[in-house]
Amino acid sequence: MKKRWVYPHITIATGNKNKLKQFAELFAKHLGLEVKGLADYPDMPEIVEDCDTFEGNAIKKAETISRMLNIPVVSDDSGLVVPALGGEPGVYSARYSGPGATDEQNNLKLLGKIQAIPPERREGFYVCAMALAIPGEKTEVVRGECRGIITDQPRGEWGFGYDPLFYFPEKGKTMAELTNEEKFAFSHRARATEKLIALLKERYLFS
Repeated sequence: MKKRWVYPHITIATGNKNKLKQFAELFAKHLGLEVKGLADYPDMPEIVEDCDTFEGNAIKKAETISRMLNIPVVSDDSGLVVPALGGEPGVYSARYSGPGATDEQNNLKLLGKIQAIPPERREGFYVCAMALAIPGEKTEVVRGECRGIITDQPRGEWGFGYDPLFYFPEKGKTMAELTNEEKFAFSHRARATEKLIALLKERYLFS
């Protein structure tokens, strides 16, 4: 039996405006839910993401913030995995070139490493693990992936992270060359969010 959703909004555990915009559009469209981000809670301490899996980091952050604020929290941990590089950058995607690294610095490091890999072995996949922590309930986790090829030079002005280096052969574009609509259709975050939305619809009644 479905429960009625009694919370006025859902909090996304991110300060990244690009991520928050994606979540806000999808949650508003499918659930009619307002979304808040970490900027709405300026006194929230930083949660150290020190787990060795995407799922572990997402769960830790969602549960910690949910307990502190006593509200539903969604947290995602995402990154790029390149099997030919032993799974790098993996859970270290955001800090691949060191603490406080910029997207450009991380991309440069990946470009330097990928040069040693033959073109036919430059497959990679984006991963997004998403955790939903609701007070008094078991934390749920979903995962989305999308696969592509790592390019040897950046292309495109949109997106963020490794998007300029992540190429979709079927589209003939990198992630950074896709419109928001195209990206929402099959990105790792969109796929994970779709699973989360389906789970919420299955369990809750939304006004």
